Amino acid sequence: MSGTPVHRRIPVLLYHAVMEDPPDWIAEFTVSPREFASQLDAVVASGRTAVTVGELAAHVTAGTPLPPRPVVLTFDDGFADLVGPTAEALAARKLPATAYLTTGALTPGRPCLLPPAPMMTLAQAPRLEQYGMEVGAHTVTHPQLDTLAPNALRRELGEARSVLEDVLGHEVRHLAYPHGYNSPAVRRAAAAAGYTSAVAVRHALSSGTDEVFRIARLILRRGHTVADVEQWMEGRGAKAAPYPDSLPTVGWRMYRRARALLKGPEFAG
Repeated sequence: MSGTPVHRRIPVLLYHAVMEDPPDWIAEFTVSPREFASQLDAVVASGRTAVTVGELAAHVTAGTPLPPRPVVLTFDDGFADLVGPTAEALAARKLPATAYLTTGALTPGRPCLLPPAPMMTLAQAPRLEQYGMEVGAHTVTHPQLDTLAPNALRRELGEARSVLEDVLGHEVRHLAYPHGYNSPAVRRAAAAAGYTSAVAVRHALSSGTDEVFRIARLILRRGHTVADVEQWMEGRGAKAAPYPDSLPTVGWRMYRRARALLKGPEFAG
């Protein structure tokens, strides 16, 4: 466990699909609507105050005040449930959230590495904001960003941002790395592309001293229960960021880069 005091640890939860019968490829990262409702109720009962990633990032970079016990709820990809029952469940509990959209997966006919699944459409993105969600980018095709050549990396980051800005009519400042894969070069590219924050995964608690271009998140799997969420709300059950990459993480990145040179861009999953 990190030396960060428990009261300063900030849980940032990462959800994907919320549905009963998900495609096999995303089933491990799917929770049922009933379990989702119970987990949200646990967040509310914990006494934590939900804030957006933008608010957390402003705290990390500029010391902007946060509520005494914040929590952040995030959603990756843009599955069909997000713009309907999932958004409604959040709004009913007055829980703001941040949604990261994979633009290629939401655009018919656009090449994308994400396997088929029920997805929302790009045109529905403004509805998320009407529900009180902050919208960020999750690249165009969902590749392993830390294996891409510089030009391809710039395209993934820049096009996703510009497409969302065209639909929403305002600046998009927040990014989620597909599957959390990043590196120092990817983080520099994200900043150069105009983002002011980026979230990774790390399956760790965040904190007020976290790195703004790899904010740690706790990924919800189908085996997680309300008890897990309750523990995270207490600031326990995972170490706290920031902390350096482990040697296995660095080695895995090198292996994936070598594989990408042979096979080309691969789905980050």
